[in-house]
Amino acid sequence: MEKIYKRENYLKKIRSFYNDSIIKVITGIRRSGKSYLLKSIIEELKEQGIQDKDIIYIELDKKEFKDIKTPTELEKTIDSFITDKDFKYLFIDEVQNIKNFETIINAYKEEGNYSIFLTGSNSYLLSGELITKLTGRYIEIEILPLNFYEYVDMKRFLNKEVNTNIYHEFEEFIRNGGFPGSLKYDNYEDRMFYTKNVINQIFERDIKNHKKIKDKELFEVIQKFVINNFGSIISIGSIYTYLIKDANINIDRRTIKTYIELLENAKIIYPCDLFDIKSKKVLDSERKYYLADLSIYFALNTDNRINYGPVLENILFSYLKSKNYSLNVGKIGKLECNFIARRQTDEYFYIQVTKNIDDKKTEEREYKPFYKIKEMYPRYLFIADLIFQKNVNGINNVNIIDFIYNQEDLK
Repeated sequence: MEKIYKRENYLKKIRSFYNDSIIKVITGIRRSGKSYLLKSIIEELKEQGIQDKDIIYIELDKKEFKDIKTPTELEKTIDSFITDKDFKYLFIDEVQNIKNFETIINAYKEEGNYSIFLTGSNSYLLSGELITKLTGRYIEIEILPLNFYEYVDMKRFLNKEVNTNIYHEFEEFIRNGGFPGSLKYDNYEDRMFYTKNVINQIFERDIKNHKKIKDKELFEVIQKFVINNFGSIISIGSIYTYLIKDANINIDRRTIKTYIELLENAKIIYPCDLFDIKSKKVLDSERKYYLADLSIYFALNTDNRINYGPVLENILFSYLKSKNYSLNVGKIGKLECNFIARRQTDEYFYIQVTKNIDDKKTEEREYKPFYKIKEMYPRYLFIADLIFQKNVNGINNVNIIDFIYNQEDLK
């Protein structure tokens, strides 16, 4: 029997809805673990006494179901599993493979005798179009690749060797990334090959087939530019300038915008808007982009040196996002506060991230934005090195590795 690593952070978000008629929509980049989350839920249902006959699991990417192309064929397949009128748990993996699947999903939901779970690999599942097509309520659970705690925990689950020095293990995590499937491989080159294959699958199945890309090479140039500049403030204008002046490529801004949106829809990148702390307004023209997984950067580049600034930002961004924090980049005059994090109405935090504060100049640079902010919300400086003073003038100095490994929250 296949061993399934359970990702508790996501299971606890969905567990209270197991027996609810609300549709559960699970999204995320390909190979982030959506199918295994479904299998974890099925395991828990069986542990609760739910019988096999009441669980319908259809993997549309599998050979057994590959010929299902229409809502009618999907309906016939679902009905073939139904032998009585008992309450059913319906799981459909990669549901976007069926064009106009919403009609059938709505029909089963309206019967009131089904708890429905759907997965998909692109944001079409939560687009405005889907909102109008899925009648009634639904919830989205978005899955990211493994965070550092999950990475170490899953290695132990698979009986893989874990470095006794957790800080050295963190260095490996940065390069290896958190795609669960890559943990099957012990060789770094094999892991990078795995990640490249994931990216190719995303292009072939989530991007190329979703919208026509007139120039694949141009798309790849823009993709590489954004990926290589993760954690930096960029805009459509800065990409346009790079393509016109440095790459000598003629292009219009609308095409750049379309290609960026395709990367977002495929969940390769996540935008982080700039928020002006003084005016309390989102700045529309510029933003940062963070990667769904850092291995995407290392798989597409021969240089595997670690630029700790954006790398640590990316790791913290993904971790906090998985914890349901909303994130912006803070701007206060010419200064930048790496993140403003919000969760619930009364949880608001200012965050800086750096590898270390070994010298006075670095320390002053990292603390300076905090002193310019008038609001007295909690302030955090996340550091990858050892911390000797945990609180400086009301600023919490926190080791980012320990924070994530111990699954902590902002307080």
